[in-house]
Amino acid sequence: MRRTRQLFGVRRLLLLLAAIPLSQVQATHPECLIVLHLQEREAECLETIRSENQSNESPESSSWKGCPREWDGVSCWPAVSIGQSQAVTCQEILQVFKKSQGLIRRNCTESGWSSPSPPYYACELNGSSKDTEAKGAYFATVKVLYTCGYSTSLAALLLAISIFSCFRKLHCTRNSIHIHFFSSFIMRGAAVFIKDSVLFADESINHCTMSTVNCKVAIAFFQYSVLANFYWLLVEGMYLQTLLLFTFISDKRYFWWYTLIGWGVPMLIVSLWIFARLQYDNHGCWDDYASLFWWVIKAPILFAIFMNFLIFLNVIRMLVQKIRSPDVGKNYKQQYMRLAKSTLLLIPLFGVHYVVFALFPEHIGVEARLYFELVLGSYQGFLVALLYCFLNGEVQAEIQRNWGKWQSSMESNVFNLVTQDFTA
Repeated sequence: MRRTRQLFGVRRLLLLLAAIPLSQVQATHPECLIVLHLQEREAECLETIRSENQSNESPESSSWKGCPREWDGVSCWPAVSIGQSQAVTCQEILQVFKKSQGLIRRNCTESGWSSPSPPYYACELNGSSKDTEAKGAYFATVKVLYTCGYSTSLAALLLAISIFSCFRKLHCTRNSIHIHFFSSFIMRGAAVFIKDSVLFADESINHCTMSTVNCKVAIAFFQYSVLANFYWLLVEGMYLQTLLLFTFISDKRYFWWYTLIGWGVPMLIVSLWIFARLQYDNHGCWDDYASLFWWVIKAPILFAIFMNFLIFLNVIRMLVQKIRSPDVGKNYKQQYMRLAKSTLLLIPLFGVHYVVFALFPEHIGVEARLYFELVLGSYQGFLVALLYCFLNGEVQAEIQRNWGKWQSSMESNVFNLVTQDFTA
């Protein structure tokens, strides 16, 4: 019974520690640092116990009666004689208790060690329960917001793809690139939902020690979708630049190269990252962004953003030249401006926040990072569908033309039916 109460107290302590913001976070989940620290202390304690048992000078000899050295899940208690007690300060247990001046005491009785008194969770934590509740409410709100955002984006993107696919006059290389770009956003939204369902659906799972094939596949798919998203944005910029440089060139000639860049390059990068993790850092669910192998993913994304920024500057320069040139027809100028307005808005919009956060360690600005990457990022797909499809004059004209054609057809059918009834 005493052992059950002791384990309950340890579990409650760990649950409280899981919500504490740490000054140094070395993994995606803050509580993992505490768990790893306790595991290291447990290994040291067990090694000391083995050494004492093998030593002739061990107090646990046949003639000695008392409580042996013991690891209780949080602290390593030294051997003492029956009737004696041992105490440790809260600060000695973990650094998150540095504001607490309390003592945790255990007595050695004839039946063994007593339960910690007071329980471990009585130590004063760095951060009040109100702070913990506020953080819990914040993360819950963020999850609701990005779930709504990705759901809205998925619906808008699917509708946009349907529009581009259904109307034959909209079939062209430009819109084919848009469809692939939309698909990368759909994949990214789906990857977020899959990752959440695999990693966080069961709250009883210990994320610090979780290392299953399913969670690694979910993280790998998520990283691939993010890479593909950025590289299809790069393709959009490259296509706009190619259109401005070579007015009379076959779009289909470059389309397969664009496809290779948008889908193939991210596949190569993720394959290298998976190989590196399997060979050199195969622990956890591969979602620890403090790992050096995270740069295998991060560096190509920063490269794509940097290239897009250069394209952004170059396209502005070329647009000014094209618009001022008297040799360029009015139709071409309108086409350039229509495509440029959408692409030039997306390039800085999608890259600026990533560059800003890339300059800081992963544990700095966690709340702001979550808000930008999850909440605002979840609505990017909707913004893309809005700019490239719903607000596109060509798309609107084609929908209106087909809508008018359908109305005329319906009116003609109704007139024919009425005429047949009248003549009958």
